[in-house]
Amino acid sequence: MTAHHKPLKIGEVEVRPGQRVTVDLPVARLYTDTSLSMPVKVIRGRRAGPVLFISAAIHGDELNGVEIIRRLLKRPSIKSLRGTVIAVPIVNVHGFLDQSRYLPDRRDLNRSFPGSPKGSIAARLANTFLKEVVLKSEFGIDLHTGAIDRSNLPQIRANLDDPTVTELAQAFGAPVIVNASMREGSLRACAAGHGIPVMIYEAGEALRFDEICIRAGIRGILQVMRKLGMLPASRRKTTSQAVMARSTSWVRAPSSGIVTGSVGLGSRVKENDRLALISDPLGDREEAVRAPFDGIVIGCSRLPLAHEGDALFHVAAFRSVGRAENAVEEVATIHDPALRRTVESDLLET
Repeated sequence: MTAHHKPLKIGEVEVRPGQRVTVDLPVARLYTDTSLSMPVKVIRGRRAGPVLFISAAIHGDELNGVEIIRRLLKRPSIKSLRGTVIAVPIVNVHGFLDQSRYLPDRRDLNRSFPGSPKGSIAARLANTFLKEVVLKSEFGIDLHTGAIDRSNLPQIRANLDDPTVTELAQAFGAPVIVNASMREGSLRACAAGHGIPVMIYEAGEALRFDEICIRAGIRGILQVMRKLGMLPASRRKTTSQAVMARSTSWVRAPSSGIVTGSVGLGSRVKENDRLALISDPLGDREEAVRAPFDGIVIGCSRLPLAHEGDALFHVAAFRSVGRAENAVEEVATIHDPALRRTVESDLLET
């Protein structure tokens, strides 16, 4: 019996080729004496292929990824799947219920890997996800957004020193790719230690749905699956060209005050351009926030109030800022319903 034809066991459930199964992984018992579980959808194609996990809401308030996975699982093209998809729309079930980034013990789940079966809530949850999902996969896509009151332009963050990851990141088709260093305790770093490449899709902000970010995420995952040979090649030509950032830097508030006149997410800026104006409530004092170099704004604060030193704008530098600007505009044109009046199936299906 080949590896593909052997049952794949998630929790206590065995999933065979051709099956589509929902598994509830036990997470904990609450002090109300009710059980809490992590929902997992396992889809195995009849034909052999890679095992890909797709996860969202490792931070419980990051909702775009939950909707991306929900819509992805309804795509007709999934019926042509080769290999296996393990989809986990809500990893941090505690945080999701509380609409919070963190777990009840105030720990960040994405700094708690590999975890432990006898540790804190965060450690136990991380350990369960690692053993039951990550270690049974060959590749991973983890979906994130910005934090509360902070929004991110659609972007891929990955280890671009790995040529396989670079190829998949380019296939995704987000306008920007950032060569992001590994952080201790993160899912990506832990998976890499086991030889499992994971890339991060960052788009939008916490506790909000963003239609462009959601559509771009679904399309990107489908394109990665095609690149891996898990889905048939698309008959539609893919025109989106991701641009790799040479470096990124957060621009911080030079003083405390009210933030006005901010440039938009995805804006092209030149060195020393004014990104925003900070003033006191009486309007007696004003100070400009300036761009440190030529680039594109890939992240920004949505809060119109700032203390000195608060991060306001995330600016990425590129070899060709013009190409990066074109990539950003292209994603908006493809996915913004106001710019392109086509039904979603026309955008996403072959």
